Amino acid sequence: MPHFIIHCSADILQDIPEETLNEQLHSVAKTSNLFSEKDIKVRVQSFSTYIVGGESTPFIHVFAHIMQGRTEQQRAELSSAVVNTLVNLLPDVDNIAMNISQFEKSSYCNKASVMAI
Repeated sequence: MPHFIIHCSADILQDIPEETLNEQLHSVAKTSNLFSEKDIKVRVQSFSTYIVGGESTPFIHVFAHIMQGRTEQQRAELSSAVVNTLVNLLPDVDNIAMNISQFEKSSYCNKASVMAI
């Protein structure tokens, strides 16, 4: 937690290395001061076939899954910071977006919590 999953058209990765996308989003998440750096997870999933608005138009969309407890303003600022970073990295890409989903702490489980039992 948190997870930042970058979905993008494969041609995006011809313009910018996957590692750069990961590093830039990790930096934005860290700079937000909403998360412990060791908990931030970022990954890219590219698609070779896709349709955007009826055409094969380049896109990038970030899906963030974070633990509940951040305010609406904090989530909006994080989303804006991520999109602004991507716009600066990829100024010729028209379809850049992000959304944030929150999950409940009560239903979250990971290896550390299982091992603590």
